[in-house]
Amino acid sequence: MKTAKIGRRTFLQSSAALGGGLLIACHVPFLGPAWGASETGFAPNAFLRINSDGAVTIIINKSEMGQGVYTALPMLVAEELACDWRKVQVEAAPVAPVYNHTVFGVQVTGGSSSVWSEWERLSHAGAAARQMLIGAAAQRWKANPASCRAENGVVQGPAGKNLGYGKLAADAAKLTVPKEVALKDPATYRLVGKPIHRIDSPAKIAGSAIFGIDVHVPGMLTAVIARPPAFGATLKRLDSQKAKEIPGVRDVVTIAAGVAVVADDFWRAKLGRDLLEIAWDDGQWGQLSTPGMREQYAQLALTPGLPARTEGDVKAALAGAAKKLEAEYEVPYLSHSPMEPLNCFVDLKPDSCLIRTGSQFQTVDRDAAAKEAGLPPEQVTLETTFLGGGFGRRANPASDFVVEAVQIAKAVKQPIKVIWTRDDDIKGGYYRPMWFDRISAGLDGTGTLSAWKHTIVGQSIMAGTIMEEKMIKNGIDDTSVEGAEDIPYRIPNLLVDLHTTKIGVPVQWWRSVGHSHTAFVVESFLDEVAHAVGKDPYQYRRELLTAHPRHLGVLDAAAKLADWGKPLPAGHGRGIAVHASFKSFVAEVAEVSLDAKGKVQVHRVCCAVDCGNIVNPDTIAAQMESGIAFGLSAALYGEITLKNGRVEQSNFDSYPLVMLDAMPEVQVRIVKSNEKPGGVGETGVPPIAPAVANALFAATGARVRSLPITPEKIKTALAKA
Repeated sequence: MKTAKIGRRTFLQSSAALGGGLLIACHVPFLGPAWGASETGFAPNAFLRINSDGAVTIIINKSEMGQGVYTALPMLVAEELACDWRKVQVEAAPVAPVYNHTVFGVQVTGGSSSVWSEWERLSHAGAAARQMLIGAAAQRWKANPASCRAENGVVQGPAGKNLGYGKLAADAAKLTVPKEVALKDPATYRLVGKPIHRIDSPAKIAGSAIFGIDVHVPGMLTAVIARPPAFGATLKRLDSQKAKEIPGVRDVVTIAAGVAVVADDFWRAKLGRDLLEIAWDDGQWGQLSTPGMREQYAQLALTPGLPARTEGDVKAALAGAAKKLEAEYEVPYLSHSPMEPLNCFVDLKPDSCLIRTGSQFQTVDRDAAAKEAGLPPEQVTLETTFLGGGFGRRANPASDFVVEAVQIAKAVKQPIKVIWTRDDDIKGGYYRPMWFDRISAGLDGTGTLSAWKHTIVGQSIMAGTIMEEKMIKNGIDDTSVEGAEDIPYRIPNLLVDLHTTKIGVPVQWWRSVGHSHTAFVVESFLDEVAHAVGKDPYQYRRELLTAHPRHLGVLDAAAKLADWGKPLPAGHGRGIAVHASFKSFVAEVAEVSLDAKGKVQVHRVCCAVDCGNIVNPDTIAAQMESGIAFGLSAALYGEITLKNGRVEQSNFDSYPLVMLDAMPEVQVRIVKSNEKPGGVGETGVPPIAPAVANALFAATGARVRSLPITPEKIKTALAKA
């Protein structure tokens, strides 16, 4: 049995017997006071409530957007609580300091951090409750607690005695809360590490799960906003008469985000918006174009940037190299495009504000809403619904989709739900930045990689946000260079530098953040180096990763799973990539060919992941598959371009996603590890683009260095091959 010393986290107990149950309000700074205990149950801490019938409610402070946290995190509590898993239900946590991220200091879901940030806290929450229940049973039986054990929601004692958790609440209220809690030996785990069906699946299958877009209350109006056609554009002239003539349109409101049409339902609001006559002043970014930006970025990449990492003397090593390789890589702006478009419900009253939405950034959204409403934060209630995808977009530092809803609610003085259309979403900004990279490698006379120079050009996602002070040091945004400045390969002379551009296109984190572009550049160019020295790309990586056993572990596992080295059908090629992000390590092997139209066809992807200690292997496999599908959509199709300040894409016809007929077979192998847990929600994304690009080269000899990998780019690359 492992014992965890709580120390500063010591419980402060106050209790009150209510009816036939118990309320135990235990305060541990990292667990917090009881929340929402009823008269028929008890709440040992802010994350757990047990009813007198033994039903267990676990309060989760992370947003469920498809990644499985409403199952993985309750498993941590339930494992230590030793409850009946069939009686577990989940509630979304309210916004309160006790539910803040243990590292980030605000209530947020992001950075693939849900499991590793909550493992200790939630394990203690369950273990403390278990120890208290065992103590209550032992006292009733006049037995030594050591002779009692808890299993499946029942405390078992000497001579076959047993009591369910619900019946022990009143007695447990009289006990002193333990200063130390005994955690289970992982070898005895019954839930953690085992495949468990997701708690949220039945409601989603039945259609009873409530997403933000499903929220409806009597008297609610719906708003759709006409947004500026160019970023930074301002309203010059508005004629709303035709919109107001639509039956059911109740108001037209001008707000910071544009012009909102408010109606009885979405369709009437949209029809009204379509009839608005608006003139806009495009402002300074009205002539912005992707080709012009690309040229500007390319010129910057030829000049020295701010150094993010320097090892040895790159200039001398490149000058003295027996062979030198150079390449330019570029990736476009990308939209998050979650299946559920952005939306937000607000019911604003003089002394309160109720918000229901799919938020990833509860503290920031609540506080921004309070400021806009002119209310203290404690008078604003934010209820988190299910999220139909987020990928970072619903963790907006400016709380854009929440603030605009509050502004409209202030104007109409009725409950309001704002809904973004798909066009609004794709044209609405807060994209993954566009990047341009210039990279060079030097090889000595033996073909050994002696120098590596990587210049990165693009926008900062942290500049101007609440994270700027922490995340930008000496002009370097860590998220701009992650995955490049921490390159694991053995290279004696290395320089990674950065140019941060200032463009009026709003940017934000996108699934896997900086790794989404640096992995493509680093792993594609290393593949070029391997081929230049005549070495197998898999074996070449192994030679350069001898000091990184976890990289090697997934690299070997993926290669073995993919039958690396065995013959493939004519016209097929394999490509490999390995990348570490969010405390986890992932390698992927893609098998591709070209179809009759010159389009990449991905047949198979083999993925190996080492994410440390695991909770639910089914969730891990699903997230690897999800990340591969998401990253593949970006690698093959994803691209936001601008012309005359306007975004050229508008819906899934011009911003397509991978469909079922293009989805490859995906095999996932989880590499066993006793290391601390890492993230899985984003880590499957970075390796897929380089794996596909490298496989394309293996199959055809065409090296595509610009995403997405379109037939036109392949044709051009083939002509140069």
